[in-house]
Amino acid sequence: MNELTRWLRDQPSLTGTAPPLDLSDLPADPHELFDTWIRAAADAGVPEPRATTLATADADGRPDARTLILKGVDADGWQFAGLRSSAKGAQLAENPAAALNFWWQPVMRAVRVRGTVREATPEESAADFGARPASSDAALSDWVLWRLIPERIEFWQGSPDRRHTRVVYTRAGDDWTRRA
Repeated sequence: MNELTRWLRDQPSLTGTAPPLDLSDLPADPHELFDTWIRAAADAGVPEPRATTLATADADGRPDARTLILKGVDADGWQFAGLRSSAKGAQLAENPAAALNFWWQPVMRAVRVRGTVREATPEESAADFGARPASSDAALSDWVLWRLIPERIEFWQGSPDRRHTRVVYTRAGDDWTRRA
């Protein structure tokens, strides 16, 4: 084992404090649980609670990931934005599927979202572009608001004893099934 590997294995993990989680009182809609969890993370002082890792794959299936800001969540999908000319834009044009991962360490919670991606309307993209800081160097013609339409949403709560809790919602038509 090399020095870096030893050092990595010696680092503490799951050092946060998880809030209580009542599995008998979960909403039928995962978006309600996400709303509760992201607000709880913010209230607990988690920095940048809407920062998320977006994973995409190129035409050859090679994965790629980057951190970005979640713009919104509604019945039409989980919104994020960027340049059409970026690697993200090219990958989504070739393979319109993605995953989001939120990690809120201080509360030992994570949320994973997986599904298909489609572009929002040009008007929605323009409105999102208009809300950006004036110092942005992006061009409106290259700006896209995307929506990830979830097929699976997993809520994970860590535990120092490694008895982690997973709640998985899977889309079934217009409804969701849930297992914990």
